[in-house]
Amino acid sequence: MSELWLDITDIPATGREFSFSDQALWAESIAEFSLPYRLDLPETGLTAEFSVTPQGRGFLLVGGLRGTLVTPCDRCAEDVVLTVETSFDLYEETPLETEETLEPGLIRRRGKILELDAGSLLWEQFLLALPVKPLCDDDCPGLCPQCGKRLTDGPCGCETVEGDPRLSVLRNLKVPRGSN
Repeated sequence: MSELWLDITDIPATGREFSFSDQALWAESIAEFSLPYRLDLPETGLTAEFSVTPQGRGFLLVGGLRGTLVTPCDRCAEDVVLTVETSFDLYEETPLETEETLEPGLIRRRGKILELDAGSLLWEQFLLALPVKPLCDDDCPGLCPQCGKRLTDGPCGCETVEGDPRLSVLRNLKVPRGSN
């Protein structure tokens, strides 16, 4: 995952805005985790903007992520242009100078300097914004399990398989409804 640490030590009480449009930030992490997403088309790209505002013992992180990327359809493997648009607001506590934690947060202390792990923040928000099952169309019929033809283009002509012949007696089984 792309590392991107921001110095947030001297952020004013009104906060500070950050903006990211460098596609390498996303492309490196996509390649590192071998994900099927691409940012190589002219209409694809991601941008992120967020503000960091001091709040008590921590920082309020408010922002959003938007753009488009290409991925294969989960049923037919054709390219799908996904639109990503999400917003987030998080509160991260500042670790104390003597505090040892087992779970790393988005903010780390290096001496007197406080740093925000913007790379992890943006990558996490990116992953949360993605659909679990990207489809080219909600009614995509997928591929023929026998010949592999895209069923969106029409029937393939393969013989329909009735299933395992050993279970054929169950095809005629009638289950009464409402018998609870």
